[in-house]
Amino acid sequence: MREDADLNQTQVGEILGICQHVYSRYETGKRQFPAHLIIELALFYKTSTDYLFGLTDDPKPYPRKRTK
Repeated sequence: MREDADLNQTQVGEILGICQHVYSRYETGKRQFPAHLIIELALFYKTSTDYLFGLTDDPKPYPRKRTK
């Protein structure tokens, strides 16, 4: 999704508040993404975490819970 959005690793790292080399390790599978960063990516790309994990082919996000 990063490449489809014409973003580089540095740009996504800035969005997530991490360094490019840390993001690179997540993207290449050398480190596991923490859950809070997966959620941030899903919100940024307007998709679901299931789509990011490859559990669905539907990129549309689920309806969000309303908070009071």
